[in-house]
Amino acid sequence: MKTEGRRQSENVEDRRGKGGGMPMGRAGIGGLGLIVIVVLALIFGVDPRQFLGQMEQQQAGTETAPGQPYQESGEEAKRSAFIKVVLADTEDVWSEIFKNSGKAYQEPTLVLFSGIVQSDCGTAQSASGPFYCPRDQKVYLDLSFYDEMASKLGAQGDFAFAYVVAHEVGHHIQTLLGTSQKVMAARQRASEAESNALSVKLELQADCLAGVWAHHTEKQKQVLEQGDIEEAMAAAAAVGDDRLQKAAQGYVVPESFTHGSAAQRAQWFRTGLQGGDPNQCNTFGAANP
Repeated sequence: MKTEGRRQSENVEDRRGKGGGMPMGRAGIGGLGLIVIVVLALIFGVDPRQFLGQMEQQQAGTETAPGQPYQESGEEAKRSAFIKVVLADTEDVWSEIFKNSGKAYQEPTLVLFSGIVQSDCGTAQSASGPFYCPRDQKVYLDLSFYDEMASKLGAQGDFAFAYVVAHEVGHHIQTLLGTSQKVMAARQRASEAESNALSVKLELQADCLAGVWAHHTEKQKQVLEQGDIEEAMAAAAAVGDDRLQKAAQGYVVPESFTHGSAAQRAQWFRTGLQGGDPNQCNTFGAANP
């Protein structure tokens, strides 16, 4: 993806090196990484609690002294600049789409953090992956997830990382439109299986909205390079529940899915990419959440 010389979003809050307190674990957040920490622990054959403890120790050793700015490496600087361009693209695309619908788009803030972070949805570990908190309307991202995607999930390339950001912004769109609130209320009334099914539909819709972003970004700016779409498709499939469960435990339990299968996630990203129409991202069908 071409990013050199392009606008970078100013809606970025840098909390790297500042720490975030003791982790609360399963905070009320939504996004790609909610089950990654447990999956990775199982892959490596360790107790997830041990994995969390190691993360806490690592965080304690990497906090920046009070009053001192975070010293990022050259690679981190490249990644943060890239993420800011991607966020700016989401702002441009969704501002235009909302304007055409007679609405004003409220831009989210992206929080860069390292190790542990505190959000209005609770405290989270970087190992749990990027997430969106609807309570403060912020996307939280540790740049080290780029390496996790490539080495642990097999999703490589800069546009794969762009897909992650676009997916989390998709959750922001759902919050602005009231979809997330309706789903949350419906899940509280539902059985566990029904609640999981609603979660899957919400995640697949965010994948579709990420595809809508990619469609309009390319249409407006012609910035995609050869292989970019394939990278995003591979990333969407890599975080499918079936692949993660298969890698972690050797078998798949469809009724426990919360994010959708690899095929579903790639399919819905493709739907948004090809049509560019948010109205086609109706993963809930005729039934309201």
